[in-house]
Amino acid sequence: MPRPVVHFEIIGENPEALRNYYSALFEWDFDVSGTVAPGVSASNQYGFTDPGRNSEGAGISGGVGGGSTYESRALFYVGVPAVDVALAEAERLGGSRLMGPQTSPSGLVVAHFRDPAGNVIGLAGPE
Repeated sequence: MPRPVVHFEIIGENPEALRNYYSALFEWDFDVSGTVAPGVSASNQYGFTDPGRNSEGAGISGGVGGGSTYESRALFYVGVPAVDVALAEAERLGGSRLMGPQTSPSGLVVAHFRDPAGNVIGLAGPE
């Protein structure tokens, strides 16, 4: 796969309750000490998890966050070399820009777009 899925995200109005739910359901542990772009989640409300890694190295990292002003959704991020270029191509092909590009405090660049069928997809990359 030329552009792999690199991260998943579950966002809701009550991030702590969501993290408690997924922790009980799947035994996921969360680290809320990291920061994300403000378009993704409220400050100090995003918990990173690495539930998919197993002894064979399969799975991807994810996060559960949001806040009272964030629309509930589950989405995945596709890794791309240049987020602005991929976002422009998504729009050229009939999608619509929802957020970004935004640079997170860690330097990761992210964006969201809606595909022609209405699905929200994330993009992530170094620039």
